[in-house]
Amino acid sequence: MVGLRDWATLYLKGVAMGSADAVPGVSGGTIALIVGIYERLIAAVTAIDPARLRRLLAGVRPANIPDARAAFHEIDGAFLFVLGAGIGTAVIVVLSGVNYLLATRPVATYGFFFGLIAASAAVLLGGVALDTPRRKAAAVAGFLLAFLASGFASTGLGSSLPVVFVAGAVAVSAMVLPGISGSLLLVVLGQYEYMSGTVSRAVDGLVAVARGNGSDALVATLPPVATFLVGGVVGLFTIAHTVRYALARARAATLAFLVSLVVGALRAPLAEVSIRLAESGESWRAAAPRFALAAVAGAAFVLVLDRYSAAIEY
Repeated sequence: MVGLRDWATLYLKGVAMGSADAVPGVSGGTIALIVGIYERLIAAVTAIDPARLRRLLAGVRPANIPDARAAFHEIDGAFLFVLGAGIGTAVIVVLSGVNYLLATRPVATYGFFFGLIAASAAVLLGGVALDTPRRKAAAVAGFLLAFLASGFASTGLGSSLPVVFVAGAVAVSAMVLPGISGSLLLVVLGQYEYMSGTVSRAVDGLVAVARGNGSDALVATLPPVATFLVGGVVGLFTIAHTVRYALARARAATLAFLVSLVVGALRAPLAEVSIRLAESGESWRAAAPRFALAAVAGAAFVLVLDRYSAAIEY
């Protein structure tokens, strides 16, 4: 029998995962490994399919409630709901804080992200073998994709709803992969700062509604938030399953591609800082000490985290 304490513990594990997923470079999948729920999470996510969803929705009719309850148990629904509540809570809180830091301390914040990404890449590269032409080609493709996207997205991609949809699909599907951060991919796509600001404004809108100050602010953020969430659902059904299939068929080459994405993504925080410095008129020479100190702090965080997860079988 699962007690309240067990559910509270699971919720806190979700908070830890969400906190990791909300910052680029640290994977919620890695946190799931550390806290011992990764296999259960993967089993639950991949158990979700259109047939079971239809059975769940059919539960609105009293005659179908027993079958809907069975479908809910088949996808480990209670586990996903409680874990998802923890992840959602952390993502909202952390992104709201990050939005403030990006507005007030952009150089140090992106420097911290750079350290997170660099240390993550260094840790992950130790488990990648580039001893065949196929794996080398996959690594080059992953690096070039992230490197080129990081430069283009920060200036030319924009934040239209189709772009937000794709960003949601990519970012949420990455949550179930150890070592690959969904927020990192948002940075690569140039959507991290936009989505953190949107989430912060949505929270402010909810507070305004609760205080009776109108719903205009909340309504304004609904389209991008809803589009991102729908993209995330699609990502779980498509991209996450595609990556799992690729890992099953060509694990070494797929890992080489994924890890090389992280390496290529190192350009993203540098590009974002360059834009901020150009806007403020500050030189890289003046900003470099702040950037470097924050990067060291970010790298140290990842290395400490890796020390605790080193004995875990991926």
